[in-house]
Formats: sequence, C-alpha cells, structure tokens
Amino acid sequence: MKYEVVTAEKSTVKITMTFTSEEWTEANTKAYLENRHKYAVNGFRKGKAPKYILESFYGKGLFYEAALNILFSENYDKILEAEKENFTAVGEPELSLIDEFSETNVGIVAVTPVKPDVTLGAYKGIKIPRYEYNVTDVDVQNEIDKHREQIAQSIEVTDRPAALNDTVNIDFLGTIDGTPFDGGSAEGFDLTLGSGQFIPGFEEGVVGMQLGEKKDIEVTFPEDYQAENLRGKPAVFTVTLHKITGKQLPALDEEFAKKMGAESVEAYTAKVRERLVKNAKSRGTNETENAILSEIAKTSSAEIPDAMVDAEEERSLQRVEYNLMYQGVKLDDYLNYLGTTREEYKKQFEADARAAVLQQLILEKIIKVEKIEASEEEIEDKIAEQAASVGKEAEEYKKTMDPRQREYIENDIKVTKAFDFLMQNNEMVTTEENA
Repeated sequence: MKYEVVTAEKSTVKITMTFTSEEWTEANTKAYLENRHKYAVNGFRKGKAPKYILESFYGKGLFYEAALNILFSENYDKILEAEKENFTAVGEPELSLIDEFSETNVGIVAVTPVKPDVTLGAYKGIKIPRYEYNVTDVDVQNEIDKHREQIAQSIEVTDRPAALNDTVNIDFLGTIDGTPFDGGSAEGFDLTLGSGQFIPGFEEGVVGMQLGEKKDIEVTFPEDYQAENLRGKPAVFTVTLHKITGKQLPALDEEFAKKMGAESVEAYTAKVRERLVKNAKSRGTNETENAILSEIAKTSSAEIPDAMVDAEEERSLQRVEYNLMYQGVKLDDYLNYLGTTREEYKKQFEADARAAVLQQLILEKIIKVEKIEASEEEIEDKIAEQAASVGKEAEEYKKTMDPRQREYIENDIKVTKAFDFLMQNNEMVTTEENA
C-alpha cells in the first residue's frame, strides 16, 4: 500500500491510499471468507460455495465493498499514527474511490477533518480581569440551610397555600388562543416550585394556590424558546392543585452536626466555610482562565471543522442530560415537553461550543510556541500526590494507572504552567465579588 496526504480546504486532509493487485486479491479473499456464510447456491451447503461460484451467481463485484472496508480498516489508523506529527484527525473521514477505479487500479480517498492551526493574536501585554470571590457569613449559613433541607422530612401540607420550595402535584392544560398545543398538558405532575423547570411565570403563578384550587395562569413563551412555533406567544395554563408537600428542617444542633460528620456545630460550620472558600478559589481561577482565553480569542482565529464543534455540542447536551437525571427526568421526555428534537436542542450550544474549541486550540498553540513542558520530576510528583490521596505508595499506584493517565497528568501540568505564564505576562486587574 502507498499513500499520499494533501492539505485540503476547511481544515481537512485528503489521504489517497493505493493498493497493488496482490493486495486487492488478498482483501477479496478475506472478504469472501468473512462473508460467504451469508449466501446460498443450489448444490452447495450454505457458506461452502467456492468464491468463483458465488461471484458468477451474484455478480463479479459481490465482495468488493467488504474488501474495500478491509483495506481501509487495516491501513487508515496506521497512516494516522505515522502522520501524527503532521496532523491530528478530529472526526470520521468521508470516503470515496479514486478516479478510474478498477481491479488493477485500486484506491480509496479519505477526506479527514483535522485539528486546525491557530493564528494567534495578542497574548502578552494586555489587560485582563482576575476574579476573586469572598465567602461571607451569609454564604455559610445558606449552605448550612441547604444541608438541612437535604435531610429534611417531607410532610404533607393541608393548612396553608403552596409556597416556594414546596413540591406540588398538579394537572395542567396549556392553550394558545384557546387551542391546546403539543407537550402543554399533564396529569398528576410533581413540580418543585422554584426549580425553574417551567417557563417564567408558571411556577410563580402556582405559588399561593390552595389545595383543590383551579386557576388560569397567563404566561408568555420566551423569544428564544426551543420550539419555534411557541416563541414569544402568550399562553394560558389551567392548573389544578391536588397536593402540597413541604419540608421540615432539622434543628441546627450537635445531633445534626454529627450526622454531617462533625463533632460540634462549631466544627461543622468551620468545615462548611473551608469547603466554600476552596470552591470560591476554584471558581475565581476558572473564571480568570476563561477571561484570559476569551481576551486572546478576540484577535485570534482558526478554521474549525464542524466535527470539533459537533463533539463539543454533544458534551454540552450530555451535561444537560446528567442534570436532568438527578431530577428524575429523562432527556427525551424533557425534549418532548419543549416540542423539539435532540439535534434542534443541541444547536443552541453552537456558539459556545465554537468558542470553547477555539480557546482550547489557542491554549495548545501557546504551549507549543512558548515551549512549555512538564518535566519527569513534575510528573512523578503529581503521581505521588494522587497516590497519597487514595492512601497508596507511588510505585503501587502506578501499577494500576490507566496508560492514558500519565499523558493526562503531563498535559494538566503544561496547562497550569501556561496559565501561570499568561498571568505573569499580562496586566491582571483584580475584581472582587461575593461568592
């Protein structure tokens, strides 16, 4: 097999693989052996007919497609490995045959999307915000109250109207100009008020309803609503309230503190504050790093292939799916309620996905241009740190490591050093906010 790689348009490479007659004959033989069980010919047991008999009965090119698949699968990944210093494939290739294909002129063309090069803009000597978040006593108390809610007892409420954070069981029917619309009705639906599960105005309208009450709630669908036929339209939801379930929070005392893994209320409060401070620091770091890359991206560019954007959109959709799972909601049911499809819903992430891909490419390019490396000592120290976190010695830990984990650690060190470099070489303007 011989191959040729040519840079093509829109961040793709054109890989042309050509094969000898011997290679083509061998691939056809493999295709015959792997597929002969699918065909029957009178006079032969199924799967036992000779290759020339099957070809004379079903056609000369019976095994051509399977043979081409064999040649491609046996050679494509080897080419990507051999060319890994020159390009990185980021999606599945589009396949075709070479012009004037024949048994003596066998060739496959693979147009493969690849990671694009980045034209870097200014990345040193610019003004960039640095975010820092302060943890207040109010933040600590709010977090403690969240913990109390998590182990609160659910109690059925009969002596007051529905309030925020209650779970209500309702029937609802949505209409526009008096006509029901798809996905706008349900019976016996459990809704936590304040969860933001419904469009603005709906949950607020249920707050204050009494048991057994029937009420019309007027709302307007957002202009950016997923279902185009509902965008910006006024609607009326007729809601019937069947049940109210509230929460009885435990007292903030030593018994509660021990349930939360602390010896006293003071120790528990200190533990909560420590975690919030750690989270605030992490949030500040993440937002600062995003601000750095966003600023550099303003003057940088890359011809990003659709495959990279699609992959990032899919990751965003998966995060939505996981969040819905925690609420006991299936993604398909949620999309059906919104009146949209998976592909339509995913498109709302396109702009953010494209920006995220560009920022990742910018970071990789800066690491390359500035020759930022991770030393063996730094990698070993990080491995030892991870081993200690799970109570193991470094050598014991390394025996169970996934082979890709070392590469991940190396890249993580490079990224950390890259952001340190960028913060040292730009004017970082601190912005302090409450967590």
